[in-house]
Amino acid sequence: MMKYFTVVIFIILSITAQAQHSAPNKTKDQFDKYIDSLKTLSFETINNPEEVERYNATYAMIKVLKNALKLPNSFNMSFDSLKTISVLLSPDRRFKIFSWHVMNQDGSYRYYGTIQMNNSTGKLQLFPLIDQSFSYKKPQDTVTTNQNWYGCQYYKIIPVIYNVKTPYYVLLGWKGNTVKTTKKVIEVVSFKEGNALFGMPVFDGDKTRMGKKRIVFEYNRQVTDMLNYLPKENTIVFDHLAPPDPKLEGKFESYGPDMTYDGFKLVNGRWKFVENLNLKNAPTEMDKMFNNPKKPSKGVVNKLKPVQ
Repeated sequence: MMKYFTVVIFIILSITAQAQHSAPNKTKDQFDKYIDSLKTLSFETINNPEEVERYNATYAMIKVLKNALKLPNSFNMSFDSLKTISVLLSPDRRFKIFSWHVMNQDGSYRYYGTIQMNNSTGKLQLFPLIDQSFSYKKPQDTVTTNQNWYGCQYYKIIPVIYNVKTPYYVLLGWKGNTVKTTKKVIEVVSFKEGNALFGMPVFDGDKTRMGKKRIVFEYNRQVTDMLNYLPKENTIVFDHLAPPDPKLEGKFESYGPDMTYDGFKLVNGRWKFVENLNLKNAPTEMDKMFNNPKKPSKGVVNKLKPVQ
């Protein structure tokens, strides 16, 4: 009889172990299917020649991404294989931010994205990013929420979480604008009372930018503008943009780098403007990665049906 019970217990334990092992495998398999679908759809959002199809792909992609993020432990899963969606993890692992763009037929852009919080309860917490760029005449002066977001595709997160009353994060982003101009953005995101807030007056020392909620650079679409972060110097560096003739001041389609560099240096939780920086290593070809979002390769992409 004792031998019989031993065999039964062994069988039960074996079945339980197999079930526990198969659950993560099933989740991983489902996640891989979602990633394959996202690759195809994100490729279409950039490369399909028809505007309506680019948007159809984006709407389908939003559904697939949401399903992927609903999976258990999705926060710790890798989205690195996606080439046209920017996926950034904050250094303190507090959140991930997804962002991407769709180009309109007239050369303008619309932006999409979401913030996924690293929720200790395991419950999915998202802040969908709703692009309302068109409604802001002075975006530098406005604090927004995820529901009225100043759309952008981000490529860098800089945490400012020590020695400040309200921890916040600086985002560097690319913002394709029109057929004539492109923008770069220094954005600030913080989290308060269950809300995601964009914009904070943390910039000092430059009378044209002092007290601004975010910093926006606009310049000729055909030129390359550098906006990067030097961690050892705690400094955000950027090209000084200027028109070729003072009479063209304010006509941003004529603006371009003048071979000098300015920046914002982090001092006591605030960003102090510094001009005419003497960079030890001037921008090189590597800085082009910060000029435009990543594009897919020209290789063949397998046409997979979206996973619902």
